Amino acid sequence: MEMQHTLQQILENTISTDKNILDEAQSHLERLGNENPGGFIHCLASILSDVGANQVARMAAGLQLKNCLTSKDLGVKEGLQQRWMAFETSVRDGIKIQVMMALQTESSRPSSAAACIASIACAELPHNQWNDLMPTLCHQVTNAATSDMARDASLEAIGYVCQDIDPKFLEIYANQILTAIIHGMRYDSGTHSYRTKLAATNALLNSLEFTKTNFDKESERHFIMQVLCETTQCPDDRVKIAAHQCLVKIVSLYYQYMETYMGPALFAITVEAMKSNNDEIALQGIEFWSTVCDEEIDLAVELQDAEESGRPPTVVSQFYAKGALQYLVPIVLQTLNKQEDQEDDNDWNPAKAAGVCLMLLANCCEADVVPYVLPFVQENIASKKWQCREASVMAFGSVLEGPEASTLSGPVMQIFRLLLKLLKDPESVQVRDTTAWTLGRICELLPEVVVETASGEIFTELITYLAEGLLDEPRVATNVCWALSSLAEGAYDHESSLNKGKGDSEEPPSYCLSQYFKELTWRLVQTADRPDANQSNLRSAAYEALIELIKHSAKDCYPVLLELREIKTKLDTMLQMEGAIQSATDRVQYTDIVSLILGTLQSLFRKLEKQDVMGMADGTMNQLAMIMQNQTTLAAVQEDAIMTVGALVEVMGRDFLPYMESFTPLLIRGLTNFADYQVCLASVGLVGDIARALGESIMVCCNDILSALIKILGSADVHRTVKPQILLVFGDIALAVGRNFMAYKDIVLSMLDQASRATVDKDDYEMVEYLNELRESCLEAYTGIIHGLKPDNMTDSVTAVADIGLSEQHVQNMLEFIALISDDEDSLENDGLVSASCGLIGDLVTIYQSLILPTLQKDSYVNLLTRGRTSKTPKTKAISVWTSKEIKKLKAAA
Repeated sequence: MEMQHTLQQILENTISTDKNILDEAQSHLERLGNENPGGFIHCLASILSDVGANQVARMAAGLQLKNCLTSKDLGVKEGLQQRWMAFETSVRDGIKIQVMMALQTESSRPSSAAACIASIACAELPHNQWNDLMPTLCHQVTNAATSDMARDASLEAIGYVCQDIDPKFLEIYANQILTAIIHGMRYDSGTHSYRTKLAATNALLNSLEFTKTNFDKESERHFIMQVLCETTQCPDDRVKIAAHQCLVKIVSLYYQYMETYMGPALFAITVEAMKSNNDEIALQGIEFWSTVCDEEIDLAVELQDAEESGRPPTVVSQFYAKGALQYLVPIVLQTLNKQEDQEDDNDWNPAKAAGVCLMLLANCCEADVVPYVLPFVQENIASKKWQCREASVMAFGSVLEGPEASTLSGPVMQIFRLLLKLLKDPESVQVRDTTAWTLGRICELLPEVVVETASGEIFTELITYLAEGLLDEPRVATNVCWALSSLAEGAYDHESSLNKGKGDSEEPPSYCLSQYFKELTWRLVQTADRPDANQSNLRSAAYEALIELIKHSAKDCYPVLLELREIKTKLDTMLQMEGAIQSATDRVQYTDIVSLILGTLQSLFRKLEKQDVMGMADGTMNQLAMIMQNQTTLAAVQEDAIMTVGALVEVMGRDFLPYMESFTPLLIRGLTNFADYQVCLASVGLVGDIARALGESIMVCCNDILSALIKILGSADVHRTVKPQILLVFGDIALAVGRNFMAYKDIVLSMLDQASRATVDKDDYEMVEYLNELRESCLEAYTGIIHGLKPDNMTDSVTAVADIGLSEQHVQNMLEFIALISDDEDSLENDGLVSASCGLIGDLVTIYQSLILPTLQKDSYVNLLTRGRTSKTPKTKAISVWTSKEIKKLKAAA
């Protein structure tokens, strides 16, 4: 009792305004929790359940208890749950009894005891423990003798458990949970019933994923939907909001069942919600129709896939959005006018939601949406009210994706000059911001409309207005940068398509941006240097636009590209400043700038001629070495530095060899950086680049590199995404060094064989994807090794085994691996795996010929090649047809 009393005092101190007292209390709690976790949690549960304890202490005890059992960090959470399950059963049972007692007596809301119960449930239910919890909670909800407070808390606990645990652990309780929830939603005991309804409706929201069986049954579905629709009419706004959230989730999860309810109820309920003066209710009404559009867009894709595969679609679209278009669009457009004068970019409000909804309606209904929007645009774009001008521009920008270009090209040209004028709107930054965004959308989605005006005044005006827009407030300038990025790509692609077939290079000799190229690039450089460039992501947007302009530059822009080499001096300046950085904010800004400069250099190197890049190579490699040697440099910058080396390697080819002696130790450091797996991954990719560039010359450092790669594969510390890339690189190295790979053949083939036998939990989608990636990498590596070891003068299959250096067992392992893939339906669904498997069979056939022909008659290989020949992917089909023809030739000759 003395410890409990002391702990209660400490808990009361956790809300002290005195920082010293607060810090001391937190320190005490941390020490007690570490010294005796079980006893500490038991004392917390005792205080939580003690009706005589101070209310502050009870709430604080609940918070600390919950924090002893769960965390937002998944790794920490798993550790806490394992610690809990390691406690004696008697200890856990005693704590559970106390938190259940607290549920009956706690008056504060939200309920601390409910949160604690959910945390314990998440630890125990997956281990088939505390199996009476959900039935007990459900009984407390439906039992007439239960107090209102206990009923509410029990519903909260049900909601928290449903929210936090994997739904599969609750499926066996689905009927009981739904019964309790529906009871709570229909509960009526005067004004307090609103609290109960709210707790029940929130619990329904969290339970919808594991109640599929109930929704599959028409009678149960009707009852749930009836109660929910009734709840949307509750006088309490909090309950209304929760009920509409349920409707949003239901239409996403159970779209196929909504036909019965859409016309008679859901349409009227959600349209009324969209018109509500309560922003939260209006948001849910808009979200409902946004979700309908999302579903119907996905169903259109599904229908196309089904038709191509010759099967019926799983679910058929009912075209609810198209049917409701004439009613929805006017409400959405009216809502666009509800902007706030000083709105925060991070605030989500009905006006922003309406813009997203209109975009989804345009994607879903395509050209059908345009006639409802254009009159609104024309009526409001020149309005004296800034809200109307901004709404009209937002409406126009929102419908640019979905309808065919032919539908929109006329309207775009009609209002283009008005948009340019609004880019300088003197009254409202919001109008200028939305106009810049809309111009960016036009440049991105309808570039041909803009580019076709290149010979006229309107294009010159566009460039002038965009260039001047870079001087506007950061939020406007950011969208202008995006518009320039889209314009550069669209102009380049348009000119490239016109020049296709006229020469060997796809790079056009000139294009519509050529005469403006110098001014635009240097204006972007100046924009990135603005003192306020850290606002609205402006600096990143400016550099990204510069990168796109460099990437999409015509041949006559080359002199400007040579001038842009001066950007390298910015990197020198930044590296010299690093030692003076004091604050974390400055460190983040420094990191961002260095990464952006490196990204720009990468783009520049890939556009410059080899001789011009080589003139920069010494200085650049010195800069990159400084970055990679610096232990304090953040992983993101290290990764960018490695990628910049990759760009140099790509352009310089074999001329990069003189740098390998000094660079190899830095490369090895990157390869063995397990803590920052992105750096390790980028380094592995760079090894592949170097192998392809240097060819056999990579032998000067091959031992060190392969030793590092093999060490990574054998480590349990490295991130799993790195390993498939290493296997791929083995193939690259084998192709590069040719017969010299014999020295490494046995150990590499052993590792490939081990990797090819990996298995995963088939219920874990991410791990299945990883396994497919691992297998495809193994296949590509085998292919690279075979081609690398294959002698140039090999004549027949009799000498193949000896000449190529692969034992019979090696070949057998490869064939067994391909059969394993063929017999795995998950792998057969992966087109890349089918392609790589068929390609490897073809390579083996051309080398070993009749020696492996009997094996290839088995169903596994025949079925795999059949699957490949019927693939919709041209590459897979071509490889499979080639391999099948090679086998057919052998059969004919046998």
